[in-house]
Amino acid sequence: MNAVTKHKTTFDALKGEFGYDNVMQAPKLVKIVVSVGVGSIKDKKRTDLIKDRLIKITGQAPASRGSKKSIAAFKMRTGDLAGYQTTLRGARMQAFFDKLIHIVIPRVKDFRGIKTSAIDEMGNITIGLKEHTVFPETADEDAKDVFGFAVTIATSARTKKEAEAFLRHLGVPLQAAK
Repeated sequence: MNAVTKHKTTFDALKGEFGYDNVMQAPKLVKIVVSVGVGSIKDKKRTDLIKDRLIKITGQAPASRGSKKSIAAFKMRTGDLAGYQTTLRGARMQAFFDKLIHIVIPRVKDFRGIKTSAIDEMGNITIGLKEHTVFPETADEDAKDVFGFAVTIATSARTKKEAEAFLRHLGVPLQAAK
């Protein structure tokens, strides 16, 4: 299903609840940001390994992010490597989203759904994954070098309620409302 068809089905599914008059009022995915913090890791081999695995997972080279200020307690200086970040848009975003929803999340141990509190007031959701090994591209590689990362899905939804309905429509496994 291409992006235009998905957008039309979103409009059809949500127009009654939110009173959309036009297809362009329906929310859509804007971008997906995958970010990994390297913390106090000074080992170049380990940071290169994290970068390489992130390339395999997203299909795109990540940008390195430096620390914004010096913190003596963490032995961190301004400009030192703090993590990596990749922004996905278009076809790569769609492919990553489908893989995340249909392959990765079902492989997470003891998964009981994503809390709706993960959705912010602007309609974006951030999902934290504790292990990168749930992705099929990196499974069965060195189990001692496991790292976690955050996946932020930015939508064009204007409210939290609208974003929740949109994400449920897309198949994101959100917990039932209490």
